[in-house]
This record gives sequence, structure tokens and C-alpha cells, in this order.
Amino acid sequence: MDATTAGFLLAHGEPAGGASSSEILWGSVGALVIFSALGSLGVMHRAGRTKMLTRLGAVAERVSGLPGWAALPLAVAGGALVMAAFGFYWDVATHIDDGRDPGPFANPSHYFIIFGLLGIATAGYLGVLLGAPAALRTGVRIRAGWHAPLGSILLMVCGGIAVMGFPLDDVWHRLFGQDVTLWGPTHIQMVGGASLSTLAAWILLSEGRRAAHGDERRLWRWLEIPIAGAFLIGLSALQAEFDYSVPQFRMLFHPVLLALAAALALVPARIRIGRGGALGAVAFFLGLRVALSLIIGPGFEHTTLHFPLYLAEALLVELVALKVSPQRQISFGAWCGLVIGTVGVAAEWAWSRVGMPFGWAQPLLSEIWVATIAAVAGGVVGGLIGRALTAPGQARERSPRFVPALAGLGVVFALFYPLPISDDIEGSATVALETPGSARSEATIEFDPPDVADGALWLNVTSWQGGGSHLSDLEETSEGTYRAEAFPISGDWKSLIRLHTGSSIVAVPLYLPEDPAIPAEEVPAESTFTRDFVPDKQILLREAKDTPAWMSLVGYSILGLIVVVWISILAWGAARMDKNGPVGRRTPRFLQRVLHPIG
Repeated sequence: MDATTAGFLLAHGEPAGGASSSEILWGSVGALVIFSALGSLGVMHRAGRTKMLTRLGAVAERVSGLPGWAALPLAVAGGALVMAAFGFYWDVATHIDDGRDPGPFANPSHYFIIFGLLGIATAGYLGVLLGAPAALRTGVRIRAGWHAPLGSILLMVCGGIAVMGFPLDDVWHRLFGQDVTLWGPTHIQMVGGASLSTLAAWILLSEGRRAAHGDERRLWRWLEIPIAGAFLIGLSALQAEFDYSVPQFRMLFHPVLLALAAALALVPARIRIGRGGALGAVAFFLGLRVALSLIIGPGFEHTTLHFPLYLAEALLVELVALKVSPQRQISFGAWCGLVIGTVGVAAEWAWSRVGMPFGWAQPLLSEIWVATIAAVAGGVVGGLIGRALTAPGQARERSPRFVPALAGLGVVFALFYPLPISDDIEGSATVALETPGSARSEATIEFDPPDVADGALWLNVTSWQGGGSHLSDLEETSEGTYRAEAFPISGDWKSLIRLHTGSSIVAVPLYLPEDPAIPAEEVPAESTFTRDFVPDKQILLREAKDTPAWMSLVGYSILGLIVVVWISILAWGAARMDKNGPVGRRTPRFLQRVLHPIG
């Protein structure tokens, strides 16, 4: 490879299928050093050869009023979550504007993500090392004389699974190509681990409050609102496909994810915090999301991060609480879900038309009932979470055993229903550029057949990865003929017509640069050309490799197993919290094996 070719590949974001050997080596060395240091700290602390953690816990206890075994991990987890969230949204904006990375350690946002996720796992690890009193009914007995807070174990699990996503992500890129979609399996593993660690932190806070014996005088009284807001932020993370300007999945996902996040987070916020709890959680959500939007968008000159408001949903939850007592947690959650899935979705529909890159279109109405199912099921699960967080001695609504399973099935159905994407739209687009050969050009576009875009959920020209992003709707001038405002047709930009109707998402390439690292030839923007519709992801994910079906099956099965184990542990933790856990009950055997060496 000569110097000119090497420079060209570097400029176009090489490698296209995983990290280089040198980056893997240095990453492995760094991970070995960090984990060795943490392991040594654990052994020394449990053996009594260092008092550092004990002293830090005592300081955190004096400041917060919470026991040190809860206060110190919560402080570490809080800082780590902010760091991870900042890195995550910066990273998504970078990929939208600039394409794939030159390497995992060449993207500065990755450092915030790595250390943020590592910080979450470390926070849980510190809580396990500090241990909890044997009298804590939700504590987990690891061995004689050593009990760990339940929330710390869950934090360590969530953070650990998220950290595992980094090496698995590189393996995934090597096998299947370096995708730039947020919803790649290993990406969901990392984002989901960080998102659900907020619930683990909430459980740890509740354990600390229970151990504080009703002391309501200090800082921790005010920690519920930011943790509830952080839970809402975490549950909203996967909406970033729609918050930015390049969603790669069906529009129906947006209201479904919105309704589900609102119900799951705001119902327990109102149950646990009391009057104004839902509004407080949304206020924290909006404060942080506005800050991230300003810093990453205008501050870093990246694509602007949009976000839902959730204000209507919070008001609805507060109004439901005037009629249905939050002490009837399951019934309260179901009623909140119903109003969120109807009135709340209608409010977000209106906001999408003015405050989001993609306004929800009228054809979406035919399937909006899926969002209602998501909200009701999410509201019931939110009620179960709120009941689990409720202090012992307070009113707790009983529910039949099938209710959690039924609500879980509702959530799964709502998430899986919009997944299938078809490419059964047949047709073509004839494009006439007004200024071919320039950096940007307006265009006249004629579809064949003329009615191919009838009932479109979105129809636009999307341009991205050329140092920014650009989105413009097409204006119909006559039947089947549309006008497009100026869009980029040079450099590293990728420009395409995107059409989404029903369950189909297809596209027509307008201009794509040459990419020798994949390799892929240039698709030029000629003065006049006719091109057929192709599957949308065929263009958006140019880096994808043509791998055998069995490899995909094995890859998805392994990651699916990780998710099942992870969600099962969280469900076990929530159930244990709900029952207040008998004293001295042992942790699951596989966790004993993991934790035993440091004791």
C-alpha cells in the first residue's frame, strides 16, 4: 500500500472492520492494569490491610447522611453516569456527522464512555467491598460476616455487562462490519447497561434510606429526584435514533419508546417521592438534556440533539394521583399508563411537529395503539418498581402472580411489533440536478410509479457524514414530482432519498463517495439519472459484510443470552427488594463464585 492510498484510507475512517492490533494491545494492557488495581484494592480492604475505602465511606456518610456503604457508591455512580451520558450523545453526533471512527481510541468521546461505564461497575464493586450490616433485610450474604447491598450487586452487574460490550463490539465489527447504527446489538448492550444501572442506583438509595432509620435531615432527602430523572434519561437513550436526524428503524418505535419510558420512570417517581415527584424527575431530565444539546450541538458544532418534553405525561401522572392513590401501586401504574398512552402520546405528537427532526405523520395513527399497550404495560411495571422501592411498613397493593408476567409480555410485544422492516416497495426515482458538479444542488425528483410515496411516514433527502448532517422534506409540485432544496453532492457527504411507508423503508442514492476501505465505488451525482429504490440500510450501512446466516444466528444468540441473564438478575433484585429479603439469604451461586476470591 503506497502513502497516497494509506492517507486516503485514514481520511475515510479506516479501519472498517474492527480495531487495529496495536489498539487491541494497548487496550488490553490498560484493562489489565485497571482490573488488577481494583482486585488488589478489594483483597487489601477485605483483609484489613487498608482503611482507604472505610475513610472515604465515612466522609460520604457525613456529607449525605446515608450509610457509607450506600453514599460512596452512589457518589461514584452519579459522576460516572454523567460522564457516560455526555460521551454517548457526543459519540452518536460524531458518527452522524463524520462517519465511522479511525479507531476506537481515536474518538475522544469513547474515553468518556469507557471510563463512565467502568465507573458504574466500580461503584457497585466498592459497595460490595464495604459491605452492609447483616440486619439489612435486602442485603445479600456472600459469606460469613460479609453481606453486600443488593443495589451494589446490581450496579456491578449492569456496569460489568456494559463494559463487556466494548471488546464484544470490536468482535462484532470484525465479523459483520463496522456499523454506525445506534441499535447494533453490542451498542444496545452498552447503552442498556448504563441505562438500567440508574434503577440499581435507586435500589441502593432505598436500601440506604431504610438503614438510616428515618433520618430525614440531610442531603439524601433530595437525591430521589435526580435519580428518578436519571432513570428517565436512561430509558430515553435509545430514542437517540429519532432525537438526531437519521432514524434507521420504523417511525412507530418513537411513540412506543416514548410512552414506555414515561410510564416506567414517572410512575415510580410519583409513588416513591410523593406529590410533584413526576414533575421533579422531568425537570431534571430537561435540565440535563438541554445542557447536553447546547454543549454538543452549538458548542462542538455537531448535529443538534433534540428531545421529548415529557411534561404532559408528568402532569397526567400527578393528576391521576388525585383520583387513584399511589399507595395502590399497581392500579395507579395501570391508570397512569392508560392516560400516558393516549393523552400523553397526543401531546408528544404535537411536540414532534415543532420540536423534533421527524414529525409524526397521520398514517401512524393506524398503529398508534401499540404505544398505548407499551404505556399500560410500562405503567404496571413502573408500579411494581415503585412498590419495590416503598419503605417497609407503608401500604403495598397486592397483585395476582400473573400480573408481572403479563406486563412483561406487554412490554416485549410492544418492542418487537415494530421490528420487522420490509423493502417491498418497487419503483424508481428520476433526478435532475440544477447545478451538477457543484458542492450542493437543488433537484427535481420524479417517482415511478407516481403514487409510490402516498401515505409516507417520512419522505426526505438525508445527507450525513460529510462534516455535518442535513435533512430536508420533499415538496410535491405535481403528482409524483417533487422539489428538493439544495443538498450536498461532493466530498465525504452521503446523500440519499429516504421513503418510509407502512413497514417498508427504502432509499435511492443521490451521491455516495468512494470508500476503498470497505471497498465501495463512488455513486456519482450526475446531471440527470434514474435509480431504483433499494433497502434503506443497504445505503446507510455500507460497511456491513456479507456473512453466512449461521454466524448471525450464533452472534445474536450469544448476545441474547447475555440480555436474558442480565434482565433476570435485575428481576431477581427487584423481587427481593419488593419482599424486603429475609436476613442472611444467600446470593445466587454464580455470583458467589465471582465475589469469593476477593474475600
